[in-house]
Amino acid sequence: MINKELKKRVLSSIVLIPLALFFIVKGSFLFNFFISICFFITCYEWHMMTRNKKYNLFGFIFLIFSFYSIYKLRNMFGITSRTSDEYLWLLLITIVCVSTDIGGYIFGKIFKGPKLTKFSPNKTYAGMIGGYFLSIISINIYLQNPYFIGGLEITRQIFVFIILISSVSQLGDIIISYFKRLSKIKDTGKIIPGHGGLLDRIDGMIFAFPFTYLIFITNLHNYF
Repeated sequence: MINKELKKRVLSSIVLIPLALFFIVKGSFLFNFFISICFFITCYEWHMMTRNKKYNLFGFIFLIFSFYSIYKLRNMFGITSRTSDEYLWLLLITIVCVSTDIGGYIFGKIFKGPKLTKFSPNKTYAGMIGGYFLSIISINIYLQNPYFIGGLEITRQIFVFIILISSVSQLGDIIISYFKRLSKIKDTGKIIPGHGGLLDRIDGMIFAFPFTYLIFITNLHNYF
């Protein structure tokens, strides 16, 4: 059963990751179209999960702000002096979130151990540490890749930034798991084989992106 589920997750990731990468890098109306589709699907899944709950409306307000922050991060902030590198921060955050999720899943399955929270029984302390490790390794490769940035090392500031984003991503995962538990469902949908709904896939991201955006508009990103 685990092998079958893992196979579905891997195949889905092989399709989804390059697809998301294409739209993030291309930008313009293509990126806007991509995040608009993701926004409507996510809102639909949230509504179906919480339509009889008092916090339904608050979730929609948060999703609007979350996807607005994704748009702003893609189009407003650059890492290097190049004029066409606005996507680099958004891609960096995406890599942290995806690496956190993959690292948590792999380390959790291999090492198991104590549960992190009762709201999400599949989350373990080993998975949490694995998420941090894989995030750091992935961002190191990203910073060294000449196609994207090239030549940058993980400084103490960048290390703190990675840990913060990874932590927020994991917290977002737990929060959505809590709402799923309240609704007595396992997945928010069935659109992605092996993952469930789109909200299951991006639960950490929708918290990490607005968190990062707030860091930028308060100028705290200069620390990093």
